[in-house]
Amino acid sequence: MKKVFFKTFGCRTNQFDTQVMMSKLKEFELTQDENSSDIIVVNSCTVTNGADSSVRNYIASMKRKNPDAKVILAGCGSHSKGEALFEDNKVFGVMGHSEKENINEILKKETRFYEIGDLEHIDSTIVEEFVGKSRAFIKIQEGCDFRCSYCIIPSVRGNARSHKEETILEQIRKLAANGFGEFILTGTNVGSYGKDHGTSMAKLLKKMSMIRGVRRIRIGSLEPIQIDDEFMELLDEAWMAKHLHIALQHTSDRMLELMNRRNHFESDLELFNTIASRGYALGTDFIVGHPGEGETEWKEAIERVKALPLTHVHAFSYSKRDNTASATMKPEIRGNIAKERYRELTALVKAKNYAFRRSHNTNLEVLLETGKNGVFSGFDQYFNRVEVTSNEDLGSNWVLLNDVEVSPDGNRATL
Repeated sequence: MKKVFFKTFGCRTNQFDTQVMMSKLKEFELTQDENSSDIIVVNSCTVTNGADSSVRNYIASMKRKNPDAKVILAGCGSHSKGEALFEDNKVFGVMGHSEKENINEILKKETRFYEIGDLEHIDSTIVEEFVGKSRAFIKIQEGCDFRCSYCIIPSVRGNARSHKEETILEQIRKLAANGFGEFILTGTNVGSYGKDHGTSMAKLLKKMSMIRGVRRIRIGSLEPIQIDDEFMELLDEAWMAKHLHIALQHTSDRMLELMNRRNHFESDLELFNTIASRGYALGTDFIVGHPGEGETEWKEAIERVKALPLTHVHAFSYSKRDNTASATMKPEIRGNIAKERYRELTALVKAKNYAFRRSHNTNLEVLLETGKNGVFSGFDQYFNRVEVTSNEDLGSNWVLLNDVEVSPDGNRATL
């Protein structure tokens, strides 16, 4: 039986897609050793130039380390770079998003193939186990209807479309029965869930919460305009993780306009303050160095970040993507300036996170992941990682922590 190794790049959606592909392997053996595998499936990310480079570098390294293995490109990169990599003979095959449920048949192919499929497919697979995970990722939708000027994702994931509610709930029932208690909702644009089915994220959450065994629900990145009154009513529910990631992308209104965003700082600040007052940690995405981000825009932006009750940030320097509106915008920002702004932003939010952790260091509910040498780690309800030292095997267990040592570098406890 041929051995298959999966290498996953990028977001939680990709992690879920990998689990879908793993669950469909019927005539192959799953391996954790890339160097002895017969087939390497690369579930790729293409959100930035850096992501593309990481994928290409990995493929090249596998050609050296395991030259006999067949390398198959899957994921978003298959739609943006797959044709070029296939034509250059860098990969044995390319498979698009719509083909992952057919992976067992695809991997049987003895000749090179390019099967990109379409961008209208929606999975029907129910994943009952997550290999190597203590938390379960649940993909509830695909694609995005937003057309932010810098973003390539709609062209490689398609327009927004929701998974069937019953498929999602059945998946959670099966995973909960298999011992999973924390569920993370993911997708390309999670907050758009339900619009095409006459329902909503809030309605789905309520139904999820009633399933036996569901202890905590986390939600992927939301857009500010997707947080409505129906959703706000759920913030005090015990099963809601006390952390929301709300994508702002910037805090300068001029930059938001250039990015073709649908949010504005004044309403963003009001929203964040309201949710923070309910005891929530708050994260966001932030792009630095986008064309047009002059010194005036940056100074305004960083002052506004200081006013936000942020605890986490996914910051990255702007990366030009072909066939996007931002790729032709001027003036471009020099790389060294973008890096300095990145450092300023992340240092500011790190200090905010430290202050938050110092004031939220008791009654922490942590789902620990597999550890080694008596050291385990997991995330509390505020999405802060906690390292726990214990003589007992606490892997995949919930612990309640009150005596937590908080430092700038992280939280630690001993049990």
